[in-house]
Amino acid sequence: MLTVLFWLAMPPLFALAVIGGRRLRLLPIVSQLLVAGLLLPALFVALQGQGFEVRTLVTAPWLRLLYDIGFALLLGHILSDVIDLDVSRQSLKIALPSFAVPLVCGMASAWWLLGVREGMNVLGIGLLFSITAIPVLYLFLRNIDYPEDATRRLMHAAVLMDLWCWSLFGLAQSSSDPSKLVWPLLAGGAPLLLHLLRVRHALAYSVPFFGLMIAFQHWHLNTLVFAITWLMAQAAVHQPFRLPASPQVAQALQNYLLVPLVLAFGILQIDFHNALSGYSWLYLGALLVLPVASKLVGSWLGLRWALPGTDRRTLWTESLLLNIRGLTEIVFLNLLFQQGHIDSLLYFSLLLMSLFATLLPALCGIRRPHGATVSQPDSQDIAPARSPTDARP
Repeated sequence: MLTVLFWLAMPPLFALAVIGGRRLRLLPIVSQLLVAGLLLPALFVALQGQGFEVRTLVTAPWLRLLYDIGFALLLGHILSDVIDLDVSRQSLKIALPSFAVPLVCGMASAWWLLGVREGMNVLGIGLLFSITAIPVLYLFLRNIDYPEDATRRLMHAAVLMDLWCWSLFGLAQSSSDPSKLVWPLLAGGAPLLLHLLRVRHALAYSVPFFGLMIAFQHWHLNTLVFAITWLMAQAAVHQPFRLPASPQVAQALQNYLLVPLVLAFGILQIDFHNALSGYSWLYLGALLVLPVASKLVGSWLGLRWALPGTDRRTLWTESLLLNIRGLTEIVFLNLLFQQGHIDSLLYFSLLLMSLFATLLPALCGIRRPHGATVSQPDSQDIAPARSPTDARP
């Protein structure tokens, strides 16, 4: 009964945080990260001090099924944005160093700082250093009225980096057992069959996609390979992806149910009483600074390469913007945690890093640039960017 009451209280708690955050002009995901990273740990430490075992709140079988459904829906939403991309030369030049530098730094940190030796674990930590939050980046750029051409360029670079992250991890997951690729690849090719059958209705593509995402997540099959294959096949037949709900319904579902579920479920599995008792501030500081610093360096190099002659202020501004984490990293972080590639202490540390990196542009006073915009891209490099997150926080 206590478990049911607790989970019934989670959506209203996060909803109040989102509503209160809007009064402070915070994006929903920032408010949600503040609750997950600060309020919930304080509550759980207090409960554990009274002898209550917090982790019993995640043992109910129905809760695992609910989490699988919520996680699959969130992952599907994010990957549907990743696939919808028109690659430009400038975005590619920005994305390459912005992805590669933090990836190398993250893998080196996993090996030398954290003592991680398992290949998948090292790769996963490296990818966590590299990822950029597409939904939060888009909303931040829109909220500060950033120039349209620069918004397209940064969004396309972010989508490229996330596509590389998800694809590389999905392929690495299957490398140890290639037979596990068969079913995800076969199921992912379904849009080609639907196209041959002359199926045109958007729901005929989106409903099976999300249904199979939930099934693959629940049965621990390679959800990433399936989702990326499906969405690339759908793009190949020029069938646009549409959510099976209105933007308003999708946004409410994500803000007030799915994100609270995924965040709280992950936080509940951390033994804060024991973890924090042996916590090293040097360890925390390194995990706050290294991902942010390496991402800033990589983005700076990419922007200098793509936009020669751009002033330093613009380079600094856009490097900070590409360092935004938010929801995309939280989903990837939960994926690694649930599969045992990172421990609870590393999960919590990187959750705080995500909050810090997401707040950093606002803390540094990023505003709409005055006067002329930065160097203009070539005409063939400008592609219309779909508003990828109108239905997301």
